[in-house]
Amino acid sequence: MSEQVGDYLLRRLREWGVEQVFGYPGDGINGLIAAFGRADNTPRFVQSRHEEMSAFQAVGYAKFSGRVGVCAATSGPGAIHLLNGLYDAKLDHVPVVAIVGQTARSAMGGNYQREVDLQALFKDVASEYLVEVNVADQLPNALDRAFRTALARRAPTAVIIPADLQEEPYEPPAHAFKEVPSSPPSAPLTTSVPVRSELERAAAVLDAGTKVAMLIGQGARGAADEVLEIAELTGAGIAKALLGKDVLSDELPFVTGSIGLLGTRPSYELMRDCDTLLIVGSNFPYSQFLPEYDQARAVQIDLDGALIGMRYPTEVNLVGDAKATLRQLIPLLHRKDDRSWRETVEANVAQWWQTVENQSMLDAEPANPMRIVWELSQRIPDDAIVTADSGSSTTWYARCLRMRGTMRGSLSGTLASMGAGVPYAIGAKFAHPGRPVIAIVGDGAMQMNGLNELLTIQRYQDLWPDQRLIVCVFHNNDLNMVTWELRAMGGAPKFEESQTLPDVSYADIARCAGMVGISVDRSEDIRPAWDRALAADRPVLLDIRCDPEVPPLPPHATADQVKDLGRAVLQGDPGAWRLLVQGVKSKAQELRR
Repeated sequence: MSEQVGDYLLRRLREWGVEQVFGYPGDGINGLIAAFGRADNTPRFVQSRHEEMSAFQAVGYAKFSGRVGVCAATSGPGAIHLLNGLYDAKLDHVPVVAIVGQTARSAMGGNYQREVDLQALFKDVASEYLVEVNVADQLPNALDRAFRTALARRAPTAVIIPADLQEEPYEPPAHAFKEVPSSPPSAPLTTSVPVRSELERAAAVLDAGTKVAMLIGQGARGAADEVLEIAELTGAGIAKALLGKDVLSDELPFVTGSIGLLGTRPSYELMRDCDTLLIVGSNFPYSQFLPEYDQARAVQIDLDGALIGMRYPTEVNLVGDAKATLRQLIPLLHRKDDRSWRETVEANVAQWWQTVENQSMLDAEPANPMRIVWELSQRIPDDAIVTADSGSSTTWYARCLRMRGTMRGSLSGTLASMGAGVPYAIGAKFAHPGRPVIAIVGDGAMQMNGLNELLTIQRYQDLWPDQRLIVCVFHNNDLNMVTWELRAMGGAPKFEESQTLPDVSYADIARCAGMVGISVDRSEDIRPAWDRALAADRPVLLDIRCDPEVPPLPPHATADQVKDLGRAVLQGDPGAWRLLVQGVKSKAQELRR
C-alpha cells in the first residue's frame, strides 16, 4: 500500500521528535486516526475526555518539557473546543502545534455537517502561523513551518487538513514552478545579544543604584546562574512573576517570592523601596505593583522586542536571549560593597516566612487552606512538578509553596483559565514520567472538568515509572476567588446562587476512577494525608475540606479593598462573622513582625 497523507504526517512528527499527540477522535481526522493504527501508535495518541483538555495537556507538556506540544481534533465542535487551551498557549508564549480536521474538500461551502470556517476561527489564536493544506505536496512545508514558527515565536500554530486529503496517496513536492519544498527538522537558535553600547548603558544604570530590585519571569528560566551572579554583584533582592516561580529556589534568603495580588509582603516592600529595577524575561502585567514611575531607573531584558518597555518606563531595553545577555552584562558591573539594602531584604524575607507559617497554623473551620500548601512545602520531593489551577487555591500556591532543588511549577498565567491544573499535570507526566506531579486545584475547577480527567490519569498511569500524580482538591463548596473579588473589589456580599457549589465527595469519585481517594476535614490530618499520598505507588486524590473564609487578600491590601470588604460585611454577607474572625487572626500574625 502506498503511503497516505496521514502516514506521512505521523512520519514527519516522529522526525520532529514528537512522542505523543494529545487529542480526541472524530470523523474529520479519521484518516489520521487510521494512520496511528498503521504506525503502531507511534507517536502515541493520548485520548483525553474533551478537546479542551487535549490542548491544555499539550500546553502543560510544552511548558515542562521545553519541546513543542501537539494536539489534534476533528472538524467543527472538536476544533472549537481546542480554542481555550490554545489561547492559554498564546498568552503564556508556549509552543504548541494544533492539527485539525476539516470537512472533505468536495463538500466545502455547501453548509455541510460540521463545516465551520476554521481559518476565521483560528485566525487570532494561531495568528503567527495558520494554514489549510489542500494538496499532498503542500504538507511538508506547512507542517515544518508550523513547528518552526511555534518554536521561534513561542506561540501556538495550526495546520488544517481536510478529511479526504488525509487518505490520499502522499506525493512530495516536486522541483517545479509553484511547488514549495521543506528542510529537515531543526531547533531555532536563540542566543542573540544586544550591542555593546546598550549593555554598557545598562551597566551604568545598575552600578548607579543603591537599592537594586530584580523581577524575573519564565524567560529567565535558562539563566538562573546568571541572575544569581547579577544579584550578588548588585546586592539586589529578587521578586518572581508567577510564571517564573520555579526559576529560583525560595530557600535563597534574598528571593522575595511572588509579586502582585497573589504576592508576598517582601516583594511589595522590595518594589516600594528600590531605586533601580532590572526586569528579566517577564511580561508581568500589573504596573501598580512595580515602583512608582518616577521612583526607579529601570532596565529590561527580553527575547521579544515587541514585549519590551510596555510595563514600566524602562531607561534601557535589551532585546536578546536572557542567559547570553546577562553573561555579556556581568563583566561590565562593579560589585557593591555596601550590603545594607541586601540585609534589609533578607530580614524582610525571613520575617515573611515566619508570618506565613504562623498564619498556616491558625485554626479554621473545617481546615486552614494555607496549611494544605504549607505542609506540602515541608515534605515535597526536590524533583516534584506542581501545577496550579485558577482560584483562591492559586493564592496559597503562590505564597506558601517554597520552591527548591529542581522543582518545577506552572499554571495558566495570563489567561488564568479555570480547569488547567489537572490536564497540565497529565502533560507534565508525559514530559517527565519519572517525577512526582502534584496538581493544586479548587473544587470549582474540579467540577468544571477535572473530574473527567481522573479517567485519563487512570488510563495512562502504567506508562509512568513513577505513578505518583496527586490531585489535591481545596473543597470549600465555593467559587472562592470570585467571592472574595466581589467582597474586596466591588463591596458586594457573596451571592450564593452563583457562588455556592454542589457538595460531592471527590475522594469517592476518585476511588470509582481507580485512584486512591483520601478525605481530610481537620487541619491536623493534613500532614499525615500528604505523607500517605507522597508514599503511594499510584495516583492519589486528596479531598481536603477547607474554610472559604480564610482571606486570600494581599498582605499589602489597599484602603479601598478594606473599605469594600467592610461594605460587603455591612450588606449582609452570609459569611460575615467568620470572615471577620479569620481576617483579624490572619492580620494579627503580620503585625507580630
